[in-house]
Amino acid sequence: MSTDPLLQPFQLRHLTLKNRLLLTSHEPAYGEDGLPKDRYRAYHVERAKGGVALTMTAGSAVVGPDSPPAFGNLLLYKDEVVPWMKRLVDECHDHGAAVMIQVTHMGRRTRWDRGDWLPVLGPSHEREAAHRAFPKRIEDWDIARIVTQFADAAERMKAAGVDGIELQAYGQLLAQFWTPSINDLGPPYGGNLENRLRFTFEVLDAIRARVGPDFIVGMRVVPDEQMPGGVTREDGAEIARLLRGTGQVDFLNIVRGHIDTDAGLTDLIPIHGMPSAPHLDFAGEIRASTRMPTFHAARIQDVATARHAVASGLLDMVGMTRAHIADPHIVRKIMAGAEDRIRPCVGANYCLDRIYQGGMALCIHNAASGREETLPHAAAPAARPRRVTIVGAGPAGLEAARVAAERGHAVTVFEAADQPGGQVRLAALQPRRRELGQIISWRQAECDRMGVAFHFNSYAEAGEVLDTDPEVVIVATGGLPHTEVLAQGNELVVSAWDILSGDMRPGANVLVFDDAGDHAALQAAQAIAETGAAVEIVTPDRSFAPEIMAMNLVPYMRALQKGQTTFTVTWRLRAVVREGNLLRVTLGSDYGEAARERLVDQVVVNHGTRPLDELYFDLKPLSSNLGEVDYGAMIAGHPQQVVRNPEGRFQLFRIGDAVSARNTHAAVHDALRLVKDL
Repeated sequence: MSTDPLLQPFQLRHLTLKNRLLLTSHEPAYGEDGLPKDRYRAYHVERAKGGVALTMTAGSAVVGPDSPPAFGNLLLYKDEVVPWMKRLVDECHDHGAAVMIQVTHMGRRTRWDRGDWLPVLGPSHEREAAHRAFPKRIEDWDIARIVTQFADAAERMKAAGVDGIELQAYGQLLAQFWTPSINDLGPPYGGNLENRLRFTFEVLDAIRARVGPDFIVGMRVVPDEQMPGGVTREDGAEIARLLRGTGQVDFLNIVRGHIDTDAGLTDLIPIHGMPSAPHLDFAGEIRASTRMPTFHAARIQDVATARHAVASGLLDMVGMTRAHIADPHIVRKIMAGAEDRIRPCVGANYCLDRIYQGGMALCIHNAASGREETLPHAAAPAARPRRVTIVGAGPAGLEAARVAAERGHAVTVFEAADQPGGQVRLAALQPRRRELGQIISWRQAECDRMGVAFHFNSYAEAGEVLDTDPEVVIVATGGLPHTEVLAQGNELVVSAWDILSGDMRPGANVLVFDDAGDHAALQAAQAIAETGAAVEIVTPDRSFAPEIMAMNLVPYMRALQKGQTTFTVTWRLRAVVREGNLLRVTLGSDYGEAARERLVDQVVVNHGTRPLDELYFDLKPLSSNLGEVDYGAMIAGHPQQVVRNPEGRFQLFRIGDAVSARNTHAAVHDALRLVKDL
């Protein structure tokens, strides 16, 4: 038997959890019609296969139609949820994983114009900044109805065979009653702490009356909201004591902070550049004071920290939720003595941010997560090994090399730089985003382990590629910044890359024109602002940085607002002319004939990249497919069999930004879904 603290079983009442790792409740937004259908099930089953002891499904699964989904939530008020949930539970059980589900009413943390357009509810008319809905102040008949809805939802989940439920009590309706600045009701549900907890206790009573004393019921609670007018540490200690005293709560899942603003949510669920495990010791304090089974997750992204949490008695179960999105097989790799092969969570939070941007969670560098039905986490061996030559060692090229080698192909990679990384290496130069470098270093290590041949400082031309006698050529050369966007003065501007790489020193009074809306502009603006310069960020969009969602925006804003930074929306850079030692800038508008001028000493342009594709077009006439991709076959998961030139010596493909400017996830996705079928 292993002596690893993480591999020890944990007894939660009658339920034996086979190790100490869990996925805490989270909503990846893979549901269909509010139900956990095939895609949803495949996602959780993959983590069960990977060895996790407990997978908690459905962050914020809602109990009633006046709690409409804010981010793809499951609908527990539908009877149809039971058979779908039962299939998920049964398949996870087949792999030895327990399954729970989080149950909630969103209260004011949603919008009135979703679902059935019912009024949003809260214990006051105070709206939540993040979702912007002004709630109806809850009435007695609302409370009675919602208590019954909680009990109904719990009964449905028991019928589905789940091992337990977790009530969500941070930021949503139960916790909104707890928070003094949100709850302005009078007695019996407002006023002192006992009154503010009354609704929660009524919900617990109703659930226990319906599901009985032996069904596991836990709570995800916030014993310290860290905000003015919020639940204090002293309140939290008393809440935990009172919950324990009910005898109706089997475990506490501890969070710390508030989620009503973007900044609050980011502190509660930190991203890269922020401290690791910032609330771990606090969770340990709650465990010590309550002596209740205690779960916790907040940027515990590495196995060493998780092991410490258990070995030191801070936690009973450790949540590594985003880490399991990056690599669902963490436990299996620990058991195999292969911790060094765990695909690291880099804290980019593409997963969480993209739920609002694109409607589903996706990992920045594991394209198979959430696509388990169509993409593998481990590629199958090829029927026939082939010689594969890849040009470019950015994220697209390295992923192509990794997957090709995993399939057993002989892989050669050319890279013009002296090390791999491409645009990711440029982004990781900023200290706050340094963890992004693991996207590259993990792939490089995997490729080295499998014998991929790398040629760095090699600007490959057609001859060098042909010398490898390839059967498949993949061009992953990326792109170069495109700054020629002006009617006049293109030669006077620099790119965001010039600033990030250090090739150009920042000016003292700088205009950053951002027409791409991605990280490069704000990262360059931050680098400039940190020198003490004045920075104006100008965009033709109606909001700045639209490709950077809430949680990634927070660190930029904290850094930029410390300096002399202004944001100007709905204006487009038209022209730049030299005027002595300065630059006169003309701004125009897409909305009319308005114009403005600025006098600055540097203009930085972020307008995306254009493909570096000369090699591709040089090789195209020599290829069998003439570069053509059968998109239907790719989407269906079938091999590429296009032949347009029977005399061609090799298949030719290009991926990532060598096709068009997109992002890291798109580059990795391109590579995986192409190469898995080569």
